[in-house]
Parts: sequence; C-alpha cells; structure tokens
Amino acid sequence: MRVGIKEQLRALSPVVHLLVPLSIHWIAEEMTVSVLVDVISAALCPGQQSCPEAIYLTGLQQTVVGIFKIISIPILAQLADEYGRKLLLLITTPTSIIPFAVLAWDKSRTSVYVYLVLRTFAYIISQGSIFAITTAYLADKVEPNKRAVVFGWMTGLLSAFHVLGNFLARYLPQAWIFQVSIILLVVSFIYMKIFLVETVIQPQSSSQHLPGSTLILDALKRRWNSMKDNIAVVKNSVTLRRMSYISFFYELGMTGISNVLLYYLKSVFGFNKNQFSEILMLVGIGSIFSQILVLPLINPFVGEKGVLCIAITASIFYALLYGVAWASWVPYVSASFGVIYVLVKPCTFAVVSKAVTSANQAKAQGFILSVQALASLFSPLVISPLTSLFISDMAPFNCKGFSFLFASIFMVISLVHAWVLNPESDNNFVDCEDKEQSEESAQVPLLTHQ
Repeated sequence: MRVGIKEQLRALSPVVHLLVPLSIHWIAEEMTVSVLVDVISAALCPGQQSCPEAIYLTGLQQTVVGIFKIISIPILAQLADEYGRKLLLLITTPTSIIPFAVLAWDKSRTSVYVYLVLRTFAYIISQGSIFAITTAYLADKVEPNKRAVVFGWMTGLLSAFHVLGNFLARYLPQAWIFQVSIILLVVSFIYMKIFLVETVIQPQSSSQHLPGSTLILDALKRRWNSMKDNIAVVKNSVTLRRMSYISFFYELGMTGISNVLLYYLKSVFGFNKNQFSEILMLVGIGSIFSQILVLPLINPFVGEKGVLCIAITASIFYALLYGVAWASWVPYVSASFGVIYVLVKPCTFAVVSKAVTSANQAKAQGFILSVQALASLFSPLVISPLTSLFISDMAPFNCKGFSFLFASIFMVISLVHAWVLNPESDNNFVDCEDKEQSEESAQVPLLTHQ
C-alpha cells in the first residue's frame, strides 16, 4: 500500500534529533571531497595534471581501511546493541576533526602524509559503522512496514546535504573549506550529545559486585556470544547470505570507481574542484527526488528487489559510460545515472532490516557493511593500478577508462544475485535467534539479553 506524504513525515518525526546532527555531519564531510583531490595532487605532484602517487596512496589507504573495517564494523555494531546507539555515534561521528585540522593548518607534502595516516584511522572507526548504527537506531524507532520509506528519506537527505556541501565547496574559498568543516563537525557532536535520546535500555546488572577476574571472563563470554550471533545470522538467513553476495560484488566495482574517479577526471579532462562539485551536485540534486519521492512511489509496486535490480543496472551503465568517455561532457551524462543507482543503499538497508529481529539490527547491518569493507579491501588492489596504467603513456592500448569497464563486470555479477533474491521467503533467523537466546539464558544466567 502506498504511504502518503503525511504518513512519511509522521514516520520521520521520532528520528528528527538523529537526522539533524547527521545532516550537519554530512555537509561537513562532503564539502571537503572535491577540494581534497586538488590539495593532495598539488602537494604530491606540484605542477602536474596527473598524479599517480595520489592514486596509489588513496588505493593503499582504502585497502588498509578495508582490512581493519572487517573487524571494527561488527565490533562497533555489537557494542551499539549492547551499550547504546547514542554512545557509539558520539564516538564515531567526530573522528574527522583532527585530520581536517591538519590540512587547515598546513597543506605541505608532510602535512598531506600526516593527514592520510590520521584519516585512515578515522575511516577505520567511522566509515560504515555510522550507517550501521544509524540504521539500527531507525529500526528501533520505525515500524517494519515503513522502514524502506524512512531509509529512503535518510539517504535522500544525505544526497540533499551532499548537494549543499558541494555547493559550499564550489563557492567558498579553498582556504576556508577545512575550517568551516571542522566547525560543522563540532556543532553536530554537540547537538547529538544534548538532544539525541538513547533507544537501548541498559538493564540493571549485578556484575559490578563481582571480582575483576570474573568481570573480564564475563566480558569475553559476551563477546564470544555476540560473535556466535553474527555467525547465526549468516548461517540461518538465506536473504542475508544473498545480500552479502550482492553487496560484495557491487562494492567491489563501485568502491574501485569511487576511489579513482576524481583523479581520473583531473588527469584525462583537466577537471578541478569546480567541475567536481558540479558533477557531485548534479548527482545529489537528482538523488534527492529519486530517494524521497520516487522510491516511496515505486516500492509498493515492484518491491525492494525490483528497485535494487533497477539501481544496480543503472550503476552498470554508469561505469560503462565513464569507461568509454570521449569528451568532457560525457562524465556529466554518466553522473546522471547516479540519480538511480543511489537507491541501492536504502533498498539494502530495508531488505537486511526485515531479515532480522529488532534486537540484532546493528549486528545484521554491521555484517553487511563488513562484507562491503572486505570488497573495499580488494577493489583498490586491482582498480587503482589499472587506472594509473591506462592513463599513463605505458598503456598497452588506448582506453583510458578501461578500469571502469573492468569494474562493471563485478556489478553485473551483483545484478545476477539480485535477480534471484527472494526476501519474502526468509523467516528462519528470528526462530533461530529466539532458540539461541533461550539456550544461553539457561546455560549462562548471569548474562543479560536484549
């Protein structure tokens, strides 16, 4: 059944104090994206249009982040289930402040190296985990039949404030970008600290009266039980297994493209932060309407699976057009497909959310994000060297966008898995979870279960 605008806004009302600070956070993060390419390239390759060192370092950064995200995302998601969404959001959202402060102070080669190291640590903590915790918070507050709409609104607002961030990047002097971003990140943190309400109620525990050694053993047991919960998610949920395949191959292609795209455009077409901002704003403006208006309209008719297949197909055309781009206007046409492929994210959130119980939302979303992190580990190892090779004079044949064509193969595999997805048939996880909880309650009476 179609959900009206009033019903959509009513469903959003419980999460306003989550969306406001996240919106400020998204503006602060996005306004630095197009500027970073120019800053890093100018520091590492002064006076050159192409900067292979920047491409390799960016790929290396993403690989390192991918290695540690496989571990960090599930752990942070589990901690969010156990100790609260608000606490973990307060830990993960301000991690960019220090790296941006380094570039706000100085933009020399040494400062760029320091920034890349600090930003790597920040990504390990925040990249992916913020979304996992956010979707868990939304699932706590929103009825299951309205989650797809709310996730669509969330990603639509993400696009809206990405547009605003790119608008600021386009028209603010480059010297101000990082200072303004830092101020916004601090405001976001303060707002969240004051107004966000915790959704996870901590039960009274008698563990504080136990000896220190017992507390340590208890913590280890709880962490082991949480790991078993994640294994049970994969083992007993057909939908989640299928979504893990979809997410892995999709991110394998899309992450590789995202890592090198702006450097590719700078090298091949001479784009700078102004053209980058224009392309990102083009995608963002269209994405607002597709996620907030189009998704709620078409989702009742074709379902999450149908929207997911359409979105992945659009991403394939997106990659192919970049791969064969022959003029500076072609990237703008290719970017227009972003209006459709952005629907992959809210559909993924919605399908995964319906496949698990309320108490394990963050664990499930964290598992899918850890799969995506695994893909982001491998992707730069292939796509970044290919990009550097084919934009150089040593390319084996003339196809500067060959790495994009190669990345599209992974997205085709993702589409095949999405085509055979059947989310309505999977109800096994809930039963397994209830069974595990009852068994653990009998065997380990001191543990508390949410």
